[in-house]
Amino acid sequence: MSAGTTSPDSSLRLRPWAALVLFVSAYAPLLLILAIKDLDAARGYPVPTHPWLFGALLVVAVLSCFIVLRAVRSIRAGLSVQVSKAANKSGEMFGYTIPYVLSVVRIDLGDWQTLASLLVFMAMMFLVAYRTQTVFVNPILAMAGYMLIDATFKRGEVETQAMVITRVPLKIGGTYTFERLAHYLYVAGEPELSDEVGSDHE
Repeated sequence: MSAGTTSPDSSLRLRPWAALVLFVSAYAPLLLILAIKDLDAARGYPVPTHPWLFGALLVVAVLSCFIVLRAVRSIRAGLSVQVSKAANKSGEMFGYTIPYVLSVVRIDLGDWQTLASLLVFMAMMFLVAYRTQTVFVNPILAMAGYMLIDATFKRGEVETQAMVITRVPLKIGGTYTFERLAHYLYVAGEPELSDEVGSDHE
């Protein structure tokens, strides 16, 4: 392919539906907390005050996490690159914890005004994450053992700096398979045998 020519990218990219699933999975624990807060133990045992909403919260939380983790773990193809620099930036995943302050606030899931306000707030958070391409910075991935690495890598003579989501430590001089998710964001597939040499990231 000649220089300056843009080809279709077969990677996940930030398609709206995929970004939404990723965003929802990032707040799956919050959905579980809201579901728990809907339980009423007045009868001597916990019973959901709003059964349909309670069930929906549970289904969405579990299903979104399952889809995201399955999709990331299924990545095998991509670009073969050699890592030249790497620094751990996993702490940035804590940025998603801000809306979790809602878990300490009493929320009545039967109040339409409360639900509407919550939806508006989360919609704003989603738009910000979508526009800034940070929707892949997901705490659920962190809990599953994934790290966020600021890496510089080469493919042939071309050097690129980007954030990489990986479950294995990236070693300087190691060769890996990276799949592009968005601009300046990749996910690492299974490492190649040549990864055995080199030093770990910071």
